[in-house]
Formats: sequence, C-alpha cells, structure tokens
Amino acid sequence: MFFMRNVAVIGVGMTKFGELWDYSLRQIFTMAAIEALEDAGCSNRDIEAFYVGNMSAGLFIGQEHLGALLADNAGLKNIPAMRVEGACASGGLALREAYLTIKAGEYDLVMVGGIEKMSDSPCTEDVTTTLGAAADQEWETFVGLTFPGAYALIAKAHMERYGTTKEQLAMVAVKNHKNGKNNPKAQFRREITIEQVLASGIVADPLSLLDCSPISDGGAAVILASEDMAKKFSDTPVWILGSGQASDTLALHDREDLTSLKATRLAAEKAYTAANMGPKDVNFAEVHDCFTIAEIVATEDLGFFHPGGGGKAVEEGLTEVDGKIPINPSGGLKAKGHPVGATGVAQVVSVVEQLRGEAHKRQVNRAETALTHNVGGSGATAVVHIFSR
Repeated sequence: MFFMRNVAVIGVGMTKFGELWDYSLRQIFTMAAIEALEDAGCSNRDIEAFYVGNMSAGLFIGQEHLGALLADNAGLKNIPAMRVEGACASGGLALREAYLTIKAGEYDLVMVGGIEKMSDSPCTEDVTTTLGAAADQEWETFVGLTFPGAYALIAKAHMERYGTTKEQLAMVAVKNHKNGKNNPKAQFRREITIEQVLASGIVADPLSLLDCSPISDGGAAVILASEDMAKKFSDTPVWILGSGQASDTLALHDREDLTSLKATRLAAEKAYTAANMGPKDVNFAEVHDCFTIAEIVATEDLGFFHPGGGGKAVEEGLTEVDGKIPINPSGGLKAKGHPVGATGVAQVVSVVEQLRGEAHKRQVNRAETALTHNVGGSGATAVVHIFSR
C-alpha cells in the first residue's frame, strides 16, 4: 500500500506573526494547535502522531526537546512526537514527513506544527548569529558572511547576468506589503512605495532594509488525514497532490550557479512529477521570499517564468493577486513575517484558506491548485508541495 493513499489537509490554525512579547513559545504553539483542531472538527485524542518544524529554539530561547514539550502542552498525550529541523525549511520538512507517514499507511490523522520565538533574543546581532548557524561555519560565517550578504551575492549575480534592477526588487516588497495589508495575521499590515524601499538603509548591497524579511515570533499548525479520515471529518478537504525535497551545498562558492537554487528546481521537478502536473497547471503560489531577490529566483526555478524573467514579470504585474500567476497573496515572508520554523506550515495555512475561498480581500480568483515553496538557508534545502481542492 506504500504511496497509494491520498492525503488531505482538513484543519489549519495560525497565530498572528510579529513580536509576541506576552506569549511564550509553548503558548504560541498551543494557540495555533487549538485553532487547527477546532477547524478540523476533531479532538486532540484523535491525533496519532505529531511533527513540529523548528529551526533553533535551543539558541533562541534555550529550549530543546520540542516534540514532547509541545505535544504535552497541546494535549497530544503519549503519541509519537518529533521535531524536524532544516533551517528555515523546517516547517515544510515537517509537513513532508507527516505526509509520507500517512501515505505509507502508518497513521491516519497527524498534526504538523511550525514554531519559532525569535524576538526574545537580546539583540539583532544575536538573531543574526543564530540564523548564521544554518550557513557553512568554516567557509562563510567565520569570515563574516551573513544571510543578507549571501542573498546580496545572488542578487548581484542575477543583475549582472539578466539585467534585473533594484527597482524590480523593490516591486516585490511593494506587492507583498499590499497583500499583507489584507492579511489579519500578518506582521506588517501597511503598504510601502518603491521610493521607500530604495531609500531604506542598505543592509548588504544591493539589498536594503525593506528588501529583507523581519525578525518574527509565531506558530502555525495543520491537521493531515488519510482519505477515509478526511471524508469523516471534512466537507472541504484540500488534497496534497505532490511533494518534493532536495538539497545543495551550504556554501555558495561550491554552487554551480548563483542565479538559481538547484535544490528548488529538483524539489519542484519531483513535486510536479508526483502530481502529474506542470508549472502552467498551478493557479498561485506561496514562495520563500526571505529577501526580495529570493522571490524572483523562486518564480524562475519553479518554472513560472524563464531564467531571468522573474524581475520583468513583477514589473508587468504578472505576480499580483489578479495577475497571471499570483505569488505570495498572503504577504509572503516579507510582510506576513518569518518566524523561521513556522514559515513552511504557515504557507499551507494560507493555501488552504485560498482553496476554500476564505481569503477575503486577498482571495485569488478561480483558485483550484496551489504550490508552496520553503527554503532552508541560502538554498541548501528546498521542499515543494502541490495542493488542490
């Protein structure tokens, strides 16, 4: 029966993203878990296993052993509980692991969580150091390369090869803030202008402050079910049609090409093959825009635009909510926020809301199929999922 069973998302929950000073990590996750259970119409006693994506609670707040801790606080007593880590792709990897176990017949009802508490760190430098643990310590972090610096190198290479401009990068931020304005759980619910992006302070040339995703706290949870269980609990299941994962070198200097993330291309190929679909069959996508250049590169690597065409596509409005292929209607990491371990699961929450027709002012017209794309580090890990209602 391996790889024969269909798997659906039947419940979703998510906290507001932002600086959640008044809540602990366990409280944040429990709020998201309760919301997901209520949305699915099932009890915590129905859940058979639990996977949680988290990048670095040990460094951020000094807490490890999150599987058992968060399962206990969410009332998921005595079931298998596991933390999954893949840097900023941790949430997407947790989803994939849960999906595969149901697909294989091991479980019928599984909770997937994603969580990060970043704002408790004393200063931005400490957050940067913790995030830098996902880079190559000997060849990159030791000599001072940060993730803004790594993505700045990618941006420079893309600009030199394809003529991508700083204005096009700024347009990504403007679009995602416009989308985030209509997302009640987004960290930033205000619009910005191209001029404001270009005038914001340089973090790593050519990336300015408003080209970068923020430091965030937040949690998200989804309930996955086998086909029989989905029919029992839900009238609006969202089906996972395909899943793909791949990896690449941590260090940029070992990459074949700086203008593309090979892990994304390979993960996407696997997901498309599993779903028996191609890029043209996807109605909209939530992609990993940790920096504005990351969204442009992702839209090319996922096959929505040809190499070098991502910047022009944003300029022409093709990625707007009412465009040819809406990208990040939730506001993306840029405006919705980026609590790193939660991001991949939060993308699924946004997709399910869209496919159910519950996204309100940010609703994509005729949303039938969707894709999520979650990246770890500067592209060393990538996971892609395809969904349909």
